[in-house]
Amino acid sequence: MSKKRVYVVPHSHWDREWYFTIEDSNLLLAENLDHLIRILEENSEYHGYIFDAQVSVVDEYLKVRPMNVERLRQLIKSKRLFVGPWYTQADSLLVDKESLIRNLLYGVKGAKEMGHSMNIGYLPDIFGQNQYLPSIFKGFGITNAILQRGIYKDELDGNTNFLWSSPDGSQVRANVIPLGYGPGKFLNAENEFHYGRLQPMLKKLEKVNQDSDNLLLPAGGDQVLVREHFPQTIKQLNEKDDRYEYILSDYETFMNETWEAASFSNTIEGELIGTEGSRIHNTIGSQRYDIKKLNDEAEHKIIHQLEPLASIGLRVGLRYPQEWLDLMWKELFDVHAHDSIGGCNSDDTNQDIVQRLVKVKRQTDGLMNLLKKQITEAVRNEVNDPDIALIFNTSPKPYNGGIKAVFFTNSPGIGIHSIDGEALKCSIMKQDYLSGGKKIVVTAEGDQEVEIPGYYRSEVYIPHSEVPALGYTTWKLVTGQGNNDILSSRPDHSIGNRHYVVEWSNGSLSLTERASNTTIEDFIQFEDTADAGDSYDYSPLPGDQPVFSKEGELLSVDHSHSVHRLTVRHTILLPIDLSARKQGQADQPLSITTVIELREDEEFIRVKHTLNNTVRDHRFRVLVKTPVTNPIWSYGDQGYSLIQRPVVSERMVNWRELGYKEAPVPIYKVEQFAGLLSERGSLAAFTKGIKEYEIVKSSIALTLFRSVGLLGRDDLMWRPGRASGINNKVVTTPDAQMQGEMTFEYALQLSGSELRAEELFESADRYKERYVTYQHQQLNTFEERLDRFEIPYPINKLPAKLSITGLYEDGLFVSTVKKAHDNDDLIIRVYNPTEVKRALDLSSSDHLVAVNLKEEAEGELVVEAKSFQTIRLCAGGNKNEVN
Repeated sequence: MSKKRVYVVPHSHWDREWYFTIEDSNLLLAENLDHLIRILEENSEYHGYIFDAQVSVVDEYLKVRPMNVERLRQLIKSKRLFVGPWYTQADSLLVDKESLIRNLLYGVKGAKEMGHSMNIGYLPDIFGQNQYLPSIFKGFGITNAILQRGIYKDELDGNTNFLWSSPDGSQVRANVIPLGYGPGKFLNAENEFHYGRLQPMLKKLEKVNQDSDNLLLPAGGDQVLVREHFPQTIKQLNEKDDRYEYILSDYETFMNETWEAASFSNTIEGELIGTEGSRIHNTIGSQRYDIKKLNDEAEHKIIHQLEPLASIGLRVGLRYPQEWLDLMWKELFDVHAHDSIGGCNSDDTNQDIVQRLVKVKRQTDGLMNLLKKQITEAVRNEVNDPDIALIFNTSPKPYNGGIKAVFFTNSPGIGIHSIDGEALKCSIMKQDYLSGGKKIVVTAEGDQEVEIPGYYRSEVYIPHSEVPALGYTTWKLVTGQGNNDILSSRPDHSIGNRHYVVEWSNGSLSLTERASNTTIEDFIQFEDTADAGDSYDYSPLPGDQPVFSKEGELLSVDHSHSVHRLTVRHTILLPIDLSARKQGQADQPLSITTVIELREDEEFIRVKHTLNNTVRDHRFRVLVKTPVTNPIWSYGDQGYSLIQRPVVSERMVNWRELGYKEAPVPIYKVEQFAGLLSERGSLAAFTKGIKEYEIVKSSIALTLFRSVGLLGRDDLMWRPGRASGINNKVVTTPDAQMQGEMTFEYALQLSGSELRAEELFESADRYKERYVTYQHQQLNTFEERLDRFEIPYPINKLPAKLSITGLYEDGLFVSTVKKAHDNDDLIIRVYNPTEVKRALDLSSSDHLVAVNLKEEAEGELVVEAKSFQTIRLCAGGNKNEVN
């Protein structure tokens, strides 16, 4: 009998932060990499070492060891030390699809600059796999994937090797590591380990590699030091073992030799969230809601506002802030590491994460402030009018809809006109009179304080606005004019627009869609349950019963021509903590204020909840009723198309008896939206920072937040056994109790028929505004924080209207607009969530080239069904810029 070959792959899984801070991690990194470099240089028999496929470790190391750059480069180039393709090991279910691509773009290019990027989509520890990872990997030329979590045994065909496919048909060769990434961590040739631990593990691997003689044995762990003895250990094992041949190897070699020696045709499709062999932490989407919300805001500002705005600026002659964006993206990549964005960290670490996100948001706002101000000043010079505002469309699709903006004026009346002189309809949503304060005037007699007249700050809504594709239009503001249509309170019980009616009656809310006359009574309810879990997982408390909101209180109804609001309050009495809940003491009030807003032009209902949480150890959800009865599937978006998920998990019946690591509860992650769709009616929820949902009967249950005080806890109801994370110390996390005021925002789209994919993605785009505004004014220099400072104006004049390029295909959507990574071309990524291939109708004076995710020429100017295509707009029509 021929020997089975065991590929021993030494590695470190390097968490950027966790129960320790990123500073702890970086200090340890410098020491460990110093040691590793020396070992690899001195011992040629040490085949190689995987440093968790991350380039961030290289960047961090070279900040403090710049003198070692060439030593490091030589090891990476000669494939002795493997880094890339990731910048950091990103969670793939809690961040924007574009963030995953940027993470790999920085990772692949950074690793190649150092000599080599590992050709493995390496996923050793993230909590579930996005359905588009195979397609994204292929876009970077990555043909292999190795992963631990998310596979059920019955999805395999007796082999750990399989083909993993995305919804667009893209495939990569994949291998699941059923024993995790650490079975060889303590590898040695002592008899006790060899026969007592190693042989049983290898026999288990044999059983799940029926058509291959090659077995993969990852030999590493979290933050581990290189095992110097491995070359000698391998020799000793080969001398004493007549069943297996051991070799020190790497993941690339294993995948290439294994797939060359055998053919594997078993195909597994889509999202991988199986809980049988490894924990997925299905409910981590609601842990530390504040982090999820801040990240959602930061991603949106960078991807959908700043980068497209900077692209407009680049094409009119402004400097693209690439150096700033490099720094900001790398800050985000640290946040996107699976533990970090999961929120399953110490309080110290989570405080760092929050501050990182706040910093990125501030930088984004500041950069947009500069770009808007410079462009607006050039337009002012052209039109010779100081009282203007610019509306920037940061999407390549022409915009026709409502615009919300903030304007400052000397008087309460506001008249808004297009640049062509047409008066625009305007509703004032909120108006405040602000003191002008004082200014210091330098005179011959010394500094003098001078009173500055006050002014008005107005939040306005302008329906039926048209803004050119990826460009801007100019409005003229005339103070003292306008119809003063102000959103104001009236004695009423309902609000409506041409699409919906929301009515308050007998202490509850009803929602009606006018077109189909579909009505849902009592469509919003709140649910509270005990949470006996930890920072990784929600856990029900045995014997606990949910507490539901009952009748509410109508606070106000406000109307204007274009905006309508209805505000209600619900109060629930809750146990203050787990102890009180066990004793049946429910005397702590939790009040939830809900604002429902309808705007002219919008085909969805805006909902905002505000509450002040003083309760501990609980999970709080909003239940939104739908018109769908007895649903079998729920739908959401993931990546570039819809994803269909079962409402009831059949595997819940006997998961304990089968030894699953975690209950396969049908609680899922949200990227942009989730809902129930049927021919008899549909309802979808579009969220901002809310990342978790479950279907309960006919309702969408959105988890608003969880409140827990421990990093890890043993033996949860849905997660038996050891605590996740650190096991030999109880780490308390009082910040994770989420005490204080929180706001939650989402939108609802109701239809009497089945909503199509393109309708859902269009509403998602509309809800998360793809526009920014700027007023040329000197009354207020604090709203836009850099307005009070002097800046250069590189451009003298610009036209009142401008469009860089336009996409004119309703079934296509845009996930990014930015500068190319290597020159001043523009990159636009277009995706098609529908079932049919679509041609690209992109108007541009530039030469258009289809490129891959590395931004190198590849493909055609079409977008396949459920797929995406990246386009390079070569400035000046220069084809030679693309290589």
